[in-house]
Amino acid sequence: MAAEQNELATKLYGKVSFSLAALVVLGAVLTYWLRRSQPGSQMLEAASRGPGHIQVKEGFEVELVYPVPREERGSWVALAVDPKGRLISSDQSGLLYRITPPPIGEDGPVEVEPIEVWLKDAEGERVGDPIGGAQGLLHAFGALYVVVNSSHVARGSGLYRLRDTNGDDQYDQVELLKRFQGTGEHGPHSVRFGPDGESLYIVAGNATAPPENADSRLPKNWATDTLFQPLPDPRGIGTGLEPPAGWIARTDPNGTTFEIISAGLRNAYDFDFNHEGDIFVYDSDAEGDIGLPWYRPIRVNHVTSGSELGWRTGSGKWPDYYQDTLPPFLELGEGSPTGVTFGYGAEFPARYQHALFLCDWAYGELDLAHLEPYGATYRARSSEPFLAGTPLPLTALSVNPNDGANYFVTGGRGAQSALYRITYTGDESTEPVDPPTIAEQNSDAAAAHELRRALEAFHGVEDGKAIEKAWPELNHRDRFIRYAARIAIEHQPAEQWARKALNESEPIALVEALIALARQGDDQFQPEIVERLNGVDYAALPQAHRLAWLRAYELVFIRLGEPDDETRREAIEALDPLFPADTASENRLLSQLLIFLDAPGIVSRILGRLEAAPTAEEQIQYARALIEAESGWDTGLYERYFEWLHTMSQVSGGKSFRGYIESLYDRGKALLTDKQAEKLAALLDREKIEPKMPEVEPRDFHKNWAVEEIVEAVTHPPLQAQDYSRGREMFAATRCFDCHRMGREGGTFGPDLTGISRRFSVEDLAEKLVDPNLNVSDQYANTVFELEDGRRISGRISEIFADRLLVVTNPYAPSDYTEIDRNEIVNQKRSDLSIMPPGLLNTLNEEELRDLFAFLLGDGDSDHPYFENQK
Repeated sequence: MAAEQNELATKLYGKVSFSLAALVVLGAVLTYWLRRSQPGSQMLEAASRGPGHIQVKEGFEVELVYPVPREERGSWVALAVDPKGRLISSDQSGLLYRITPPPIGEDGPVEVEPIEVWLKDAEGERVGDPIGGAQGLLHAFGALYVVVNSSHVARGSGLYRLRDTNGDDQYDQVELLKRFQGTGEHGPHSVRFGPDGESLYIVAGNATAPPENADSRLPKNWATDTLFQPLPDPRGIGTGLEPPAGWIARTDPNGTTFEIISAGLRNAYDFDFNHEGDIFVYDSDAEGDIGLPWYRPIRVNHVTSGSELGWRTGSGKWPDYYQDTLPPFLELGEGSPTGVTFGYGAEFPARYQHALFLCDWAYGELDLAHLEPYGATYRARSSEPFLAGTPLPLTALSVNPNDGANYFVTGGRGAQSALYRITYTGDESTEPVDPPTIAEQNSDAAAAHELRRALEAFHGVEDGKAIEKAWPELNHRDRFIRYAARIAIEHQPAEQWARKALNESEPIALVEALIALARQGDDQFQPEIVERLNGVDYAALPQAHRLAWLRAYELVFIRLGEPDDETRREAIEALDPLFPADTASENRLLSQLLIFLDAPGIVSRILGRLEAAPTAEEQIQYARALIEAESGWDTGLYERYFEWLHTMSQVSGGKSFRGYIESLYDRGKALLTDKQAEKLAALLDREKIEPKMPEVEPRDFHKNWAVEEIVEAVTHPPLQAQDYSRGREMFAATRCFDCHRMGREGGTFGPDLTGISRRFSVEDLAEKLVDPNLNVSDQYANTVFELEDGRRISGRISEIFADRLLVVTNPYAPSDYTEIDRNEIVNQKRSDLSIMPPGLLNTLNEEELRDLFAFLLGDGDSDHPYFENQK
């Protein structure tokens, strides 16, 4: 058996070699493309060798336990451990398998048994195919729970339970506990054992309807809650999906009752609980949205009771600053999130025992997030790459408490599968270390978590004590506590607290209470709600609460309908003087509201802001509002709008980017009168320009900045009263926005620079800007493929299929792919050449340089803690 496995491993992987040394590759396309960077991220500088194509952190080893014969046993996508330490996996569209690996350090045989058990009819006859097609597996309560995601099983997708009823160590009984309406890649996924020891939790993608007759910790009057109907994705992705799409639910061991805990996920494949019983989920992005203001990178959320996480179809995805959603604590750029697990039970050094392991299928990476309590939630103290391979389509992982190893499988979409085992062989202690409690880490955070959980006890129930307990916390400084308090109140009959909301005197609590009333009250309250909002001192509110105030206006119009003329006039009087505001986020909400209210002259003002905005994303958000304006246009304004659209045809983005721009064109054209259309015919009929490499506005050379000169200029005197607006302009002028995000703006080819002051010093940044090739991370470098016909193709793997790869070779055209036949790959290796050109700072004078660094180090915020530390 061992010899057969070695022969198969050679067949599967022998044509692919991977060098740990960085190789210089020359070509027309420079081959370094940074994907992402987060607090504490490091390259795998000192890496241990894995099976041929895998790198792992120093001190760890990766062992190829079982190369799966694809023709016989398919492509594996799930993993669980049974009480005897055996592994259970599933082919994406076939059988379940039970795997007994050899003991660690021994070169013994691997026993792989198919699990063949059928549903039976009333006469005891087998029905359909054996149970399989699982994307969630869990051994609990003496049974194997299987989340089937398949239409091939006789009764389709659902939660099934397999049992061994006669003690012969073979499953012989299968029960369908709950049927799910949804299949495919956005169907039902993982199942987890609840921290109370008495429940199961299940996550499902956004194409899965909520369980029938389920209770909910979110109020059930869910809605899209966007001021304008979302533009549908031009490729049909997610079209027609309505809230509460993308949910996590709790059920009992028999699957009798279901309760929705959270909704608004896009397509989270897996999640896990930490030692405190809190849920952490790894959600996917919509890569077609790259370059659009509604793009949401892959993210890790702390999932709390009743949480709404904001995914909506098309252009309707909620920004994280909406007060009726909860934000992620970690974003990781592009990718395809799959398996998730904490390291509990692994015989690893303590920091890995407590880490959150995150699989990325598309990029072949296993990352770590090290968490710490932060108020009533958590934050990532740091994150780092742990393991990487090319290709390495990770699908699932699980710590085996019987041998202390972390196992993972690769596969999915018919890709070649294998089972691997990660063990620690370094010098550090691997003795079990209990994770520190929240109270041991931060007493203030412990009190905040306790308060949040006390408020969550009122979710989903009517309780006379809820209003009294929750109301004072609407004014709490912690967003998660305010959210928990509001949801507790919303579950109580509105007539019990509506007048209390309208009479609230504290501005922050007032906004929260009015959001609740807009969501749960009826239209009779609308004039009073608007009147109370109009009376809030906007200038006195912190920026985050300004956004909450604006969102409250949106919700009162979304939920309670069109205002009467007097209410409309008074709202315009309150909102119109505020546009334009200081931030793009405020302007996004203000532009939408003022278009909705038909404020006089607003079309011209928004169009002027669009033309001045430094990024395509900000420009598109204004255009999205403008197409809803049925009045206020003239021929000259239309001409400017279509001229802008013409320039947008030169901009590249994700696969849906072009289609959305066409939607903005079509919607704008539909507003024209026949006479206007005739006058603008030459402009409207102008041939579209194909996307091309963006051209930089020429700037004069100033000087060839050296590292020490940059450090001196930026730190003496310390950055204080800089021009942050000009810093943002310099970020655009030096092409930083092309590849990097700052806040919610910019490209995704390079790392997200938000919060960079927590990761790099001024000197670190100066070194990276002066010489981008100085330290190129293996994690983010492109791959160079050498093919049988002698060609070399350099790029970033975007899609992995059983027989081919799709590779992006031009980062300025991420929707253009080169297809590579996997059977033609002779060799593949990493590059150490950066696509980031040197000398980007050489057109800046000293003040512009200081403004740019102020924007970088302070996230564009003059009140950022970085500047407080410079005083």
